[in-house]
Amino acid sequence: QVQLVESGGGLVQAGGSLTLSCSTSGRSISLYAMAWFRQAPGEEREFVAAITRSGGSTYYAGSVEGRFTISRDNSENTVFLQMKSLKPEDTAVYYCATPSRYYIAAYYDTNQYDFWGQGTQVTVSS
Repeated sequence: QVQLVESGGGLVQAGGSLTLSCSTSGRSISLYAMAWFRQAPGEEREFVAAITRSGGSTYYAGSVEGRFTISRDNSENTVFLQMKSLKPEDTAVYYCATPSRYYIAAYYDTNQYDFWGQGTQVTVSS
């Protein structure tokens, strides 16, 4: 059974930094894309960042481009989201996700992902 566990969330002031981690068990992540999504209260879950299985390509939402960096360590079965210059509008529950298929059509689409973590809260104060 594939399980994803996020960690690293917390409360930070605007302009600060946090690094989220997503540890996967039940299979090797090396064959699959990995992604981060977030969901603010009353909002739909939205795409944040994704990384291909080799790590050779990364994709970002426009709102986080240049501030967030997604990376992976396949040997540790872990994916990371480094967040800098945080803004109050980044406040949300952050989720890690991975598909069941080797290839997916659209990294930004929640429907492409079959396994999700429980989420970790990130709160940015102004």
